[in-house]
Amino acid sequence: MERLTALYQQHFGAAPSQVVQLAGAGSNRAYYRLSDASGKTVIGVVGTSIEENRAFIYLSRHFKSKNLPVPDVLAVSDDQSRYLQTDLGELSLYDAIRTGREQNAYNDDEILLLEKTIRALPALQFKGAEGLDWSVCYPQPAMDQTNVMFDLNYFKYCFLKLSGIDFHEMKLEETFHALSDDILALPSDTFLYRDCQARNIMLVNGCNPYFIDYQGGRRGSFYYDLASFLWQASAHYSDELRERLAKVYYQEAQHFTTLPPYAEFQKNLRLFAFFRTLQVLGAYGFRGYHERKQYFIQSIPAALNNLRDLLPDNPRYAYLAEIAEKLQTAQPKPMEKHDNLVVRIFSFSYRKGIPTDESGNGGGYVFDCRSTHNPGRYEPYKKLTGLDAEVIKFLEDDGEITDFLAHVYAIADHHVARYLERGFTDLMFSFGCTGGQHRSVYSAQHLAEHLHEKFGVEVHLVHRERGIKQTFPQKKS
Repeated sequence: MERLTALYQQHFGAAPSQVVQLAGAGSNRAYYRLSDASGKTVIGVVGTSIEENRAFIYLSRHFKSKNLPVPDVLAVSDDQSRYLQTDLGELSLYDAIRTGREQNAYNDDEILLLEKTIRALPALQFKGAEGLDWSVCYPQPAMDQTNVMFDLNYFKYCFLKLSGIDFHEMKLEETFHALSDDILALPSDTFLYRDCQARNIMLVNGCNPYFIDYQGGRRGSFYYDLASFLWQASAHYSDELRERLAKVYYQEAQHFTTLPPYAEFQKNLRLFAFFRTLQVLGAYGFRGYHERKQYFIQSIPAALNNLRDLLPDNPRYAYLAEIAEKLQTAQPKPMEKHDNLVVRIFSFSYRKGIPTDESGNGGGYVFDCRSTHNPGRYEPYKKLTGLDAEVIKFLEDDGEITDFLAHVYAIADHHVARYLERGFTDLMFSFGCTGGQHRSVYSAQHLAEHLHEKFGVEVHLVHRERGIKQTFPQKKS
């Protein structure tokens, strides 16, 4: 936070009068609204993925040079971990069409907003691709077979395998490859937004659509984004409204390229919608049946309805069509979750050696905290520990330890989730610093609290050099 406000002061010549953290940030990004004395605001972003930040910053500046409706990047820190961008307000398209979505019937004003958004999309895709350095895109420069097969296997492993229906692995794999070949045979020289949905459209002055969250974009087919938008399961667009919006797009896109006849365009669009729906079901299966998030479970029936309506009339996909039909009546089951995992977390001093792993499993992860700012160098903190409020404030105001822990959390969360799935019983994390008093204690304590809160697992915490032990009991589901 301190470094973000310093960036603001460096750019504007004065410190912000108010800083408010915004809800709904991405998993590795935090957003803040910073205000000056007159009330003028900008958005500050702190991101732990430098490659992702770099992609967003580059794409934003490239799109702005094409006069496309995206936020302006105003200032960037030297290490690209923080940046300031224009504030597009608080009204998203998702919020603006809430009534229509909830009532499954959109009024004229809501349809007008949808049409304005669809008209703006081709410019982002076609003009945005002109002169774009694809190598900057993250995590990959283009949608390729690996990308397509990853999404299809996401559906297989995170949804289909939970459905309870039997299927032939090799037949399914052959069908996946046929679908991948047909998807990749279509034109793919435009900017693929990747996450084109109503939540990622901001309405400036209540009516002008601006695009955000395109940092995962890459080179790919324009059909993908249109399919993602029109067949978003929770939107509940009628067939008539989808057709109306598709024709609006078709007319607008012809200003940028030569499109096939509308019947062929429609066939290609539905093929991408079918592919996209398979990927979405994989995401819903993972978020719903694995992470037990009710919103995603509730979205599955609508996505299955989309899948049924989109079944391609093509013998190359006959087996996939057969599976899709069976899924209409399947009863998915949650991933098996094992509750016997114990996580052991230590803080220690490197002067006294790394903690011994008494389980015999080799010691797990060991994280070195010594790269972060050490409060023990300053007299007021020398007799305190990472459990004391003064030290906690020092570390969090400085910010290095929170950035460090963001990476640790990502590793630990993945590891704990996999251990739970596989029924393992023991996992160990250790944090070392110079004296085992400040940074390592803070880190170990916060990881223990984080894992217990998120997964409900039993955690044994030991601050070895402080002689402190604490047990977080398993939460009963």
